[in-house]
Amino acid sequence: MVFEKIDRNSWKRKEYFEHYFTNIPCTYSMTVKVDITQIKKKQMKLYPAMLYYITTIVNRHSEFRTAINQSGELGIYDEMIPSYTTFHKDTETFSDIWTAYMPDFETFVAAYENDMQRYGSNHGMIGKPDVPENVFTVSMIPWSTFESFNLNLQKGYDYLIPIFTMGKYYKEDEKIILPLAIQVHHAVCDGFHICRFVNELQELINS
Repeated sequence: MVFEKIDRNSWKRKEYFEHYFTNIPCTYSMTVKVDITQIKKKQMKLYPAMLYYITTIVNRHSEFRTAINQSGELGIYDEMIPSYTTFHKDTETFSDIWTAYMPDFETFVAAYENDMQRYGSNHGMIGKPDVPENVFTVSMIPWSTFESFNLNLQKGYDYLIPIFTMGKYYKEDEKIILPLAIQVHHAVCDGFHICRFVNELQELINS
């Protein structure tokens, strides 16, 4: 993992960052309908497939890898790793597990399944220890679909990394639709960037 510090004076987003981080702190969320028909047709496991697709697009674009590190420095990670939730029926609680990203789909899914087998039954918020600092959060609420979803973070105005939340999929006009909420910080991510993310995500799923 490499963290490249940003020189704010020469940064193309300096004005926008200062405006939405300091002057008018602003985060926002956008909920979209993702067509997962191809995933279901291919009988792929939904959760690891979406983790792979989302992480692939996150790693394409710097706005989704921009963060304030543990030393309080602003910079860009060269790679992001998904941290995702697993549910425990016995306690009705969840645990976070992370899986290192691998560009090859089958290799990533195998690593995901290994992590689930090894850590999936661990209780407590941290299911898999030694969480790296370059993680982003993905969660799933498979019990209900939704048209809008928003997280209210007390310290969210200092948190630049995107957060993804998926809901229960459903059928619409012969398509299988998955609601996906994306929460970002306006200091590093504009409407253009989040729309590009959604479009590229859909293209990758369809391919």
